[in-house]
Amino acid sequence: MNVSAKSTKPRLSLWDIVYSVDMSVACAISYWIMTQVLSSATSKDNALLGGMWAAVATVFVFRDTRSHAWSAGIARLIATFVSLVLCLVYLWFLPFTVGGMAILIGLGALAMMLLHRRDDIVTTGITTVVVMVVAALSPRDAWHQPLLRMLDTVVGIGVGIACKWLASSLYFRITGEPVR
Repeated sequence: MNVSAKSTKPRLSLWDIVYSVDMSVACAISYWIMTQVLSSATSKDNALLGGMWAAVATVFVFRDTRSHAWSAGIARLIATFVSLVLCLVYLWFLPFTVGGMAILIGLGALAMMLLHRRDDIVTTGITTVVVMVVAALSPRDAWHQPLLRMLDTVVGIGVGIACKWLASSLYFRITGEPVR
């Protein structure tokens, strides 16, 4: 075997393993918190959806550095907020329709452009699609969906950033190796 081929094999560092475990634990915590909080206030389906949504928000903020995690959290929060405000206003007055969802996706894109956040248009659009489809699946009190999903997002971002920062700090204290 060629020596240069051997040296190009990817290797996992101790930090890579800690990072993976940390993300897994953070997602489990986010999921657990939201399913517990929502299980007493909403249906089982809504509680499970809330857990999933919080875990996704947690994954979203796990980035290579603490500052990138923080930036990703802010980006996710802004994109989600814009989408959820649009969905909330729509669902107060109208039921789900494909046309309504399409209009909200377009309005969300325009809002993000006006906020100079073009990189977050995709997150806004995905959030809109999910909220509107869930509202179609559960049309009774569909306007609750944006409010619940905002709560899930805030919890997921908070847990994700806290776990990322805690693991980075502990790793540095134990190993002395700087982590960004």
